[in-house]
Amino acid sequence: MKRLEEGESNWPSRKDVVACAAVCRTWREICKDIVQSPEICGKLTFPVSLKQPGPRDGLIQCFIKRDKSKLTYYLYLCLSPAVLSENGKFLLAAKRNRRATSTEYIISVDSKNISRSSNGYVGKMRSNFLGTKFIVYDTQPPYNAGSLVSCQHGSRRISSRRVSPKLPTGSYPIAHVKYELNVLGTRGPRRMQCTMHSIPASAVDPEGVVPGQPEQLLPGPFEESFRSTNTSSRFSFMDRSLDFSSSRFSEISGSANQQGEDDIPEAKERPLVLRNKVPRWHEQLQCWCLNFRGRVTVASVKNFQLIAAASSESLQLEQQQQQQNHASSSSSASDHDKVILQFGKVGKDMFTMDYRYPLSAFQAFAICLTSFDTKLACE
Repeated sequence: MKRLEEGESNWPSRKDVVACAAVCRTWREICKDIVQSPEICGKLTFPVSLKQPGPRDGLIQCFIKRDKSKLTYYLYLCLSPAVLSENGKFLLAAKRNRRATSTEYIISVDSKNISRSSNGYVGKMRSNFLGTKFIVYDTQPPYNAGSLVSCQHGSRRISSRRVSPKLPTGSYPIAHVKYELNVLGTRGPRRMQCTMHSIPASAVDPEGVVPGQPEQLLPGPFEESFRSTNTSSRFSFMDRSLDFSSSRFSEISGSANQQGEDDIPEAKERPLVLRNKVPRWHEQLQCWCLNFRGRVTVASVKNFQLIAAASSESLQLEQQQQQQNHASSSSSASDHDKVILQFGKVGKDMFTMDYRYPLSAFQAFAICLTSFDTKLACE
């Protein structure tokens, strides 16, 4: 089991894990103790770890390789401390599909078949026409799936004979990423805000938890149904009639925000909101700077760091303290200044992605994909 967990380039074979755990009840308990979640061990051992939160005490370092010719993006786990090292374990792949009114990213664990019809399809992301609003969809229902707006709402009906009853018929909007419009047209860094509808705001507290963590990446019936259905039925269950115009996009995101903020009485049960850390202007370099601790080497408007957004009261108090004593406030870091996700450029088509609790690799990868779109209205 330890040899499987420390595999360098490939995921452990499921048959090997089952063989170890199926010897007897004692071996099964040993396997459970050794193979722990990324929150505890800080390792991405099995594919299910991609949708489990990262460690609390440190960052999981990854890198993204971009292929402009094929409009694809590949996420790897760093196996070397060197920034430009391409030695890594493959985690996720995404393919960009440009449409008339939106852009869609298909996310899969299969690097050779990045489509919604493949067995490795785990989620998607869609944007509006301007590339300023994005919604991340997950194939697995979160803990508060009943309060979220499902993609199945408003889609056309499909005959039950054409769809296997084991196939999922909808996706769940788990996150909403919004870039602020640059109305004045002044040059400067982007401003973004991420609302994580599947993560409560209390998750960033010292004893906070992320409920509803998955135990497997792909449900068993989902995989079995693909083996038993033909090509036409594999494509028939997908919701292709979704209208992602600006009005429809606002309806979905607005309804999710309203349910996440207005219908929940307690502040701790509100969705987690992340905002980008404001960079500082460097007089000598004449550019906006952030401290990536050596993980980013190329200046780019795509670079960002996300921290937990403070409440309105604490944010006003923090601004007042900064106005009173700007020098002392810069050295004192609060809990909200802890970087949860950072993304930056290190080469022509190489980018680093580091994330921690309460985000998962899937969620962090989807958020980073939003930065690749050209946003003329935000810059």
